[in-house]
Amino acid sequence: MRVLVTCGWGQSLDMPALNVLVSSGDLWTAGERRVVASKPSAPFCHVCVRVCSLPLSLERSAGGAPELLGSKRKQKLLLIHQALTSDPVAVETLRGAAVSEGGLLTDEIRRKVWPKLLSVNVYNLPPKPGRAVRQNHKDYTQVQLDVNRSTRRFPQGMRAEQRQVLQEQLIDLILHILRAHPELHYYQGYHDIAVTLLLVAGERMGSALLEKLSTHHLRDFMDPTMDSTKHILNYLMPILQRESLRLHDFMLRAEVGTIFALSWLITWYGHVLTSFPHILRLYDFFLASHPLMPVYFAAVIVVHREEEVLACDCDMPSVHQLLSQIPQNLPYESLISRALRLFQRHPHAELAKQAALQHHKSISIGSFTAFQLATSHQRPDAVLRRQRQQDSAHAEATALLPTAGHSPLVKAAVWGISATLGAAALAVTQTALEWAPEFLLQLF
Repeated sequence: MRVLVTCGWGQSLDMPALNVLVSSGDLWTAGERRVVASKPSAPFCHVCVRVCSLPLSLERSAGGAPELLGSKRKQKLLLIHQALTSDPVAVETLRGAAVSEGGLLTDEIRRKVWPKLLSVNVYNLPPKPGRAVRQNHKDYTQVQLDVNRSTRRFPQGMRAEQRQVLQEQLIDLILHILRAHPELHYYQGYHDIAVTLLLVAGERMGSALLEKLSTHHLRDFMDPTMDSTKHILNYLMPILQRESLRLHDFMLRAEVGTIFALSWLITWYGHVLTSFPHILRLYDFFLASHPLMPVYFAAVIVVHREEEVLACDCDMPSVHQLLSQIPQNLPYESLISRALRLFQRHPHAELAKQAALQHHKSISIGSFTAFQLATSHQRPDAVLRRQRQQDSAHAEATALLPTAGHSPLVKAAVWGISATLGAAALAVTQTALEWAPEFLLQLF
């Protein structure tokens, strides 16, 4: 765990050995800020402790030297900031940051980057889902049952009342997507993905992210039958055959199939991992990657455990039981790197031919190229914010316009005011960006 102290008087102190005692029973979350002290000479300027959950791989780099850690982290933050503020947004750079060692580091950064990876305009979010979505919905009972059973997906130490509020929000969020898209069919495990988005992004942004995922990356899982899901699973064995023929043949003799990996794929591993930081690290990776990347990651997990698999009895129950239980101490960073290499070495188009999958039309795979292209034309948040302000000013000005027959000079005056307000907003935004780049970094 690393502590970053942000001072109210505009300074940032990097203090890994800060003498701040946090009791084991006191729940701190990544990105949380708390007032713990005041500057002696300025009692009204508070110091906020910010708890940042950093990957152990980064903590231990170069012997865990604090200066290298700080430099490496700040480099990545600056890279992400530059990508977010470029026009158009440098989405490829953001993808690179999401898949590289450590991922997106904090939930604050995820709330900025995840929408860009999915081409979601955070200044045009849908309203919060209301309880009306529950009325006469065919999936309400099943969704409620699944959500009520998902208590372990919420942070340990969270008060029961707070968790229950989030669970109610989760039900409404899921039903909102299903009602808005009748072609989508709920599956058990969908709530595991939804709860991750809700916990990180909140109701409105989480709803927009889930909707985009449901119509793209998760689309094959949301067909009325399991046929498309089975076809996605069928990519696993060809990858294993190319990576380890001995392991592949052993699994064929055991007749284990690929059903052990079903919950991995349809929940993006959220159902089988107990560590929320590990789940978030994988979500960074998958959101920035091809829809089939969870299959490649499944392959590297199996290959990583090759010796364990070969040591067990060559029968379906034994192998299935072993593989269906994912170890919680996997070397996630090295597995992510290996999955990326597998994706490059074994393109999915070649695997489809080998597995006779070319006759099956996958919506997720087929639409990914166009989806990826669409993300490259996004405007930075500063521009989107300015556009929203201008739209609001225009709407207010329109409401003030006189009825037909009144002097056009009044209309011209109103339009002039709107233009002036827009220009002023732009000037303020540009001045802030020029004068406070280091302060902006602290927002992360």
